[in-house]
Amino acid sequence: MATYYENTQVFDFSWKQVVQAFWNRYPNPSSAHVLTEDTIEREVRDGKLYTRRLLSKTNHVPKWGERFYNSKSVKILEDSVLDLKKRTLTTYTRNIGYKRIMSVDEKVEYKEREDGKTVAIRSAWISSQVFGFSRAIRAFGVERFKTNCQKATIGFNHVLLKMFPQHSMDIQHSQAKTSTSVKDAAKTTYNKVKSQASKIYDAYSVKN
Repeated sequence: MATYYENTQVFDFSWKQVVQAFWNRYPNPSSAHVLTEDTIEREVRDGKLYTRRLLSKTNHVPKWGERFYNSKSVKILEDSVLDLKKRTLTTYTRNIGYKRIMSVDEKVEYKEREDGKTVAIRSAWISSQVFGFSRAIRAFGVERFKTNCQKATIGFNHVLLKMFPQHSMDIQHSQAKTSTSVKDAAKTTYNKVKSQASKIYDAYSVKN
């Protein structure tokens, strides 16, 4: 039995920029746990780019988990499919070894949105075969996965902002412009309501 978790994130960058940054997302300030990354295979089939990479990450476990697993690192296999026609990048990752203790299978799909931004739909299946402790281990795995999702998003955005600084300036300008427009609209509405209120007061007030 596996525990399922899903998370959706939106990046304020185009799909093309996200794909470019994907191959350069390590290192970043939030990826201290990533020790190594190596490309094992890469080929083009049917107009799609298939890539297989091997990553090594630290694997801190709580005290109660040391009785089952005390390795300082874990190997992660990452397969990805880049489809230029559909404009999607789909990744599949899974841990190698110690799968009986806890197995994490993850799928992430990066897709282009109509507004030009990129959405990442992340799905994970976490399972354990440790009799009597599988539920606790799965619960721990889900919570750690949530934390890792946050770190991954922060780190990815850091790389995107570094690679495309002009785009980040455009975003800030757009946000500032939107904020100003909202303030102007609120001020206009306030003045209009105030004017209407004054007319109503004048019309219904008792004059000496």
